[in-house]
Amino acid sequence: MKYVALFALLCSAQWLHAAETRPPNILFIIADDQSPFDLKVYNPDSRLDTPAIDRLAAEGMVFDGAYQMGSWSGAVCTPSRTMVMCGRTVWHLPGGNPLAADAKYVPTDMPDHTMPAVFNAAGYATMRTCKRGNSYAAANQLFSVVNDATKRGGTDETGSAWHGEQVLDYLSERESAKQTDPFLIYFGFSHPHDTRDGKPELLEKYGAINHQDKSSLPPANDQQPKLPVNYLPQHPFDNSHIDVRDEIAVSGVWKNRDEQTIRNELGREFACSENIDIQIQRVLGKLEEMGELDNTYIFYCADHGMAIGRHGLQGKQNLYEHTWRIPMVVKGPGIAPGTRAPGNIYLLDVLATMCDLAGIDAPKTSEGKSFRPVLMGQEQTVRDVLYGCYCGGEKPGMRCVKEGDWKLIRYETADGSAETQLFNLRENPHEFLDEHHDPKVIALSGIDPQSYQRNLAADPKYTEKLREMNQLLLDEMRRLDDPYRFKDQPQDAPEIPAKKQSRNRKQANGEAKKAKSSR
Repeated sequence: MKYVALFALLCSAQWLHAAETRPPNILFIIADDQSPFDLKVYNPDSRLDTPAIDRLAAEGMVFDGAYQMGSWSGAVCTPSRTMVMCGRTVWHLPGGNPLAADAKYVPTDMPDHTMPAVFNAAGYATMRTCKRGNSYAAANQLFSVVNDATKRGGTDETGSAWHGEQVLDYLSERESAKQTDPFLIYFGFSHPHDTRDGKPELLEKYGAINHQDKSSLPPANDQQPKLPVNYLPQHPFDNSHIDVRDEIAVSGVWKNRDEQTIRNELGREFACSENIDIQIQRVLGKLEEMGELDNTYIFYCADHGMAIGRHGLQGKQNLYEHTWRIPMVVKGPGIAPGTRAPGNIYLLDVLATMCDLAGIDAPKTSEGKSFRPVLMGQEQTVRDVLYGCYCGGEKPGMRCVKEGDWKLIRYETADGSAETQLFNLRENPHEFLDEHHDPKVIALSGIDPQSYQRNLAADPKYTEKLREMNQLLLDEMRRLDDPYRFKDQPQDAPEIPAKKQSRNRKQANGEAKKAKSSR
């Protein structure tokens, strides 16, 4: 009897050791088009209810400085999701990148060094569900299980619940088969990207309707979210792609920026976002039931932010904080609950971080930085300077750079029209412009900015800071192989391959046509 007890104790100890040393699971959750400021964890005044995301924040870490590096396409999600898959900077990505044809910038065997390839090789079971398209197809197909479909409807079958079901079914199958290998699940949603057809009960909660009549405005409703803090009835200048599809052809909004339209569209977005949260809670519940939750790293993020009335814009083709920034919440073993850090991370850092957490080598092609030291409370940031770009329209388009409290945004169209913005984000976190001080705008938004909360680019007191930031931007453009330059910069950009230029023109024409219809 004594030996039986001793044997049982030994087996128990071995099991506990195995449980403690087994590789962690990873659940990566990504929403399609979501500003961090929609969420209470970033904006306590938000009306959006997301108890599952709030729970992840309470039990993990919230990043206050997470960004999507940029885009060479109006479909900003394409480069952003490709960055997630391969951990490459924006001008070193496969796909529509102007430099992609040059092996100096983009390895020819890129799919072999992507998220699913790396984790498959490490013995992980890999599964993916997400929208179709606007991503890196060569990587997506490498997941062991792939259930992709674009679901932006207002029912369980046509909306976010469908993606939730794919994950729940996969976990149930693992449970039935008694699989013990670690898993990596890429849990992507098609919402709250337009068309934002919410479930009826959630639309009602946020006072919104699925407005479809261009000739009329949606009804006003006190239940709708308030106008954004930095709302404007129109953007004050051509930002180099002011006629992109997202700014003129989103169903329910079109070119309208009136209070009723924007508040209704925010209500639709909130309905879709809460439905995403409901699906996350279902999956968390299943992981808990399976005993896997405590050994799972959970990432919640979006592929980029979104305007919806902020600065008079509607889409994702801009570099203001509401759109350049992304939500990022991470929970898992070793992460102190209820913590926050700036991080200064990009989406492209996710792959290196996952590998670090899983104890496997990041692919040699990865240019991302692991933010595991931030997650574990050892550091606050992984870099000091952040760069952003957008040139899905006219070239060179938009560029920004951020260091400390200071942020510079530059704009230039093909005909040489140019604008510059300089913000101190500590004093002016919402990037208020002169137009936000207009009494008519204040009457609509209820926000009266301080006199110093403006674009400081033309203020003589900040001439030296403007010079410093312009030089910093040029340094980053050079370091990252940005193939474009502003007219007052040295013309030392990398040469775009001639064949690629021709292909890019065809692709640009295709994207322009595509921009006229809903993606």
